[in-house]
Amino acid sequence: MLPPPREPGRYRISLVCLGNICRSPMAHVVLERRLAEAGLTDRVEVSSSGTGDWHVGKPMDERAAATLAGAGYDGSAHRASSWDPGRPADLVLAMDAANLRDVGGRDERTWLFGDLDPVEPGAEVPDPYYGGPSGFEEVLRMVERTSASLVSVLEQELAAT
Repeated sequence: MLPPPREPGRYRISLVCLGNICRSPMAHVVLERRLAEAGLTDRVEVSSSGTGDWHVGKPMDERAAATLAGAGYDGSAHRASSWDPGRPADLVLAMDAANLRDVGGRDERTWLFGDLDPVEPGAEVPDPYYGGPSGFEEVLRMVERTSASLVSVLEQELAAT
């Protein structure tokens, strides 16, 4: 069960990683596609950010963008932003335990993205930045299956509101 929306009829999800150029923007692009396919874009808003600010304003890592493009997604509009604890969110999903600590730790509205992973519940999404293409492909597989799971839960819970 997801935390309740702060505003009736609207659900806000914030995805957070370290620099907002690999994991959280990949998840953002995939989740928005899944939401569109489910007809939920008018009810669910997705944002992504990084706990570090050194990439603010920059596009997604070219390897992340290429991995997305190879799977039929378009990440070209992404520009990195920095985590803002004042931005309202119904659910904050951190990519790993360090990101979770950086946003204030686990609570009712702050979880690991992997908590919704149907294959590896509670798994951290590994940072592919210092690795090769296979790391980005692994991240894509994780965010695709977890986004599908999240959208399924949202469909059920938003139908009840």
